[in-house]
Amino acid sequence: MIFLNDIHKNNFKNLLNNTEINFCDKERIALFYIIAGNNDLFSRKSIIYNFVDNNIKFYTFDCLNEDFCYSSKALIRLGANLYNGYTDNYIDPLNLLGYLDSKNYKLAINSIKLRFENIREVSIK
Repeated sequence: MIFLNDIHKNNFKNLLNNTEINFCDKERIALFYIIAGNNDLFSRKSIIYNFVDNNIKFYTFDCLNEDFCYSSKALIRLGANLYNGYTDNYIDPLNLLGYLDSKNYKLAINSIKLRFENIREVSIK
């Protein structure tokens, strides 16, 4: 697993420690990878994900009632889409990837790889 930096890796481990997931659960792994790699999303992780019930907290992005910046909105939409197929009028490659800075672009691309590559189990080194 490729992390952007040590903070990203530690945030990811923190998310895993807050819930019980199987390391073969690529949907949650991809979502957590995104949340862990973005400071804005990580600081609001409990608004996005319910660590007790082990599921995403919103059915539509508009239900979040949070003021996310454009990059954070794109990333959480991508994470939700990778997690459960969430879609809205902004789920398309241009809106999700087109305006991300290089760090968030790497985060998005790596999360897609985590979700769809034939990885049997995620390992954190």
